[in-house]
Amino acid sequence: MVSTKKIWLFLCLVLVLAGCGGGARKDASSPTGGGSAEGASRSGPAMADSFESAAEAPRASVDAVQPSAAPPRQESASAAREPAPESRPGLGTEWGESRRSRVHDVTFVRDSSRPFAVATLHYNDRRGVDAMANLHAQRDTRRDVAAGGGAVSIAIKDASGEPLEAVHVGDRTMVVGQAGQRYSIVLTNHTSHRFESVVTVDGLDVINGKPGTTESRGYVLLPFATLEIEGFRQSTSAVAAFRFASVGESYAAQTGSARNVGVIGVALFGERGDSFVSQSELRLRDTASPFPADPRFAQPPRR
Repeated sequence: MVSTKKIWLFLCLVLVLAGCGGGARKDASSPTGGGSAEGASRSGPAMADSFESAAEAPRASVDAVQPSAAPPRQESASAAREPAPESRPGLGTEWGESRRSRVHDVTFVRDSSRPFAVATLHYNDRRGVDAMANLHAQRDTRRDVAAGGGAVSIAIKDASGEPLEAVHVGDRTMVVGQAGQRYSIVLTNHTSHRFESVVTVDGLDVINGKPGTTESRGYVLLPFATLEIEGFRQSTSAVAAFRFASVGESYAAQTGSARNVGVIGVALFGERGDSFVSQSELRLRDTASPFPADPRFAQPPRR
């Protein structure tokens, strides 16, 4: 009897342990566990779809190249070797007082990832401009710059709307400013076409304040219209006024590097589907040669 009881106890113990093991396996494959895995599976693709949609939207609406990455380290190294901004003479542009300036979003699809025209204007105080101009023999005192074969003119104007004095030497334009003086960048469209203008001051984009790139979006210049850019954009309703200041007080020096102080850039883009043909393109076609080279025999193709 004793041995029989021991056998029954042993069998019961085995059954209990087997039942516990089966319960553990059942929990591992329970609807709760399976539900968690399914939820994770659904949440992954949903996040990816959302991310892809967000990335695709700008390309679909504006056909722009994705923004460039952060400046390479070699630029940072060169920036470290720059002279201290406080020690540099001449002018930069500071972050001035807030001024009301309302803008709104519009759709503009570029006809190319490259601008059809780029204009560069340099500025400094009179002493600095004279020093640069003396490097060249001839001067021209026009107060604006023509871009795109005259499609758009660009001028730097003071607070009263008068163009600042400018000196043109060769293909370089130098504007004379004074410390503390407020100025604006004025673009005038002389055509019946819309253009997009990406503008930088001291190497910084006037809309987002980041290092300038033509991949950034800009202001749309309407047909036969004038666009006045008064400062670095703070919001859709205000800008921080452009004011000439010392290099050390410049917005560029305060936010990173003063390497590019003293220069204003304007890049112009045409609109997809528009019939605008730039003067530079017209000149290329006008001077196209039917016989650019005249070898005696045909040449093999390049490999």
